[in-house]
Amino acid sequence: MRQPTADLRISTARPLLSPAILEEDLPLPEAGAALVQSARRTVGDILAGRDDRLIAVVGPCSIHDPAAALDYAKKLKPVADRLARDLLVVMRVYFEKPRTTVGWKGLINDPHLDGSFQVNHGLRLARRLMLDINAAGLPIGTEFLDTTLGQYYADLVSWAAIGARTTESQIHRELASGLSMPVGFKNRTDGDLQVAVDAIVSARHPHCFPSLTREGAPAVLATTGNPECHLVLRGGSRTGPNFDRPSVHAAADLLKKSGALPVVLVDCSHGNSGRKHEQQMLVAADLAAQVAGGERAIIGFMLESNLVGGAQTHEASRKLTYGQSITDGCLGFEETVPLLEKLAQAAAARRALPRAK
Repeated sequence: MRQPTADLRISTARPLLSPAILEEDLPLPEAGAALVQSARRTVGDILAGRDDRLIAVVGPCSIHDPAAALDYAKKLKPVADRLARDLLVVMRVYFEKPRTTVGWKGLINDPHLDGSFQVNHGLRLARRLMLDINAAGLPIGTEFLDTTLGQYYADLVSWAAIGARTTESQIHRELASGLSMPVGFKNRTDGDLQVAVDAIVSARHPHCFPSLTREGAPAVLATTGNPECHLVLRGGSRTGPNFDRPSVHAAADLLKKSGALPVVLVDCSHGNSGRKHEQQMLVAADLAAQVAGGERAIIGFMLESNLVGGAQTHEASRKLTYGQSITDGCLGFEETVPLLEKLAQAAAARRALPRAK
């Protein structure tokens, strides 16, 4: 019998499958595990300066059509192979969409885009797609928004992000401290950097917090801390863009003073592009010039890119354009490739310069 003071605003409660069951149904093959482990090590080496390539996190703003996402991955793979001497290409595979108010919350939460919230189906679609992208030979990067859903697919992720809206959240800092891959914390939406730096410092330390095990049981998890947390510059509503050379140096100095890695990964979208997807090209060109000039604080970049450029509005009565975003506007694939080539050339040029003593 339900107590008269409990769950008064809960309309339904449906069973959720456990991470262990989903992993048993959709296991990670040995070859896939080797790719994930190798990419994680490489990201760590780039962060530490042992590898002089750039990390390129590139792909759709958020995934709403697994078939189109896999097509994108198959087009991206030969480009990644061709530029592998200078770039580690990680495909952006985002399944959760943070919302300022309301709206579609992503493939996992609402896979049918109709408000039916078939989360179990969404989790299966998400893991299946990650396995397919992994099998295609691409490392995966994703944002951890819900602090429990990661248990369903974290074994497939080579690079993780904590978003601008959750960087200040204690539970996300605790989560990052136990994640098995490098984690990038974005600066806050208003552009504040100190919050993200504090998050990095916090996540480097051990934490204990309540969560779920892979079997789906409630437990108190103890972490060892994550030494591969780093800063992602994404601009801000108050500060404006922060991808320019003075902003990069200011961020590196702040990180150094806090004992964190004095390197940044730059998001070419969001506040840095003024939320205009085509402006990503200007941001990327500026980054390329900095890197080619010898800037070593920049260790990577993010691009929002899809098969078709721009964005479309999702409406129940309207057929969607295949391969075009239904959230933030993205660069088209044909626009993306020259930017990757330009940044790869910049990494090669930086390699040829003598290192400062």
